[in-house]
Amino acid sequence: QVQLVESGGGLVQAGGSLRLSCAASGVIARIYPVTWYRQSPGKERELVAGIDGATTTNYADSVKGRFTISRNNAENTVYLQMDNLKPEDTAVYYCKLVVRFSEYWGQGTQVTVSE
Repeated sequence: QVQLVESGGGLVQAGGSLRLSCAASGVIARIYPVTWYRQSPGKERELVAGIDGATTTNYADSVKGRFTISRNNAENTVYLQMDNLKPEDTAVYYCKLVVRFSEYWGQGTQVTVSE
C-alpha cells in the first residue's frame, strides 16, 4: 500500500527557511512524478512544485527562485526546500504521488510564516 508522510513544517519568521519532506513507502518514489501543493484557508489547493520520474522540475511563478524540489532516492523521499519565506506562503503543504492512474496524498504539514 502506498503511503506518503509529510514533515518539516512549522512556524518561521519572514525571510527564513524550512525544508519539507515527503517520505514514501510501498512504492519506489523515484520513478513516479511527485508534486507539492498547498492550501490556505478559504483558498483552493494550488500547485507549488513538481518533479517527474527523472529530474525535470516545475514551479509556480510565486515560488520560483525561492523553493527547490529534489529527491533523495536512497531514502525514497522528496524534499521541498523553501527559502526567503513570505507570510503569503502560509498554508498546509501536501505532497502527491501519481502511480499510473492513481493519486496518493499525504496528510499535510502546516507552514506558518510570521511578519
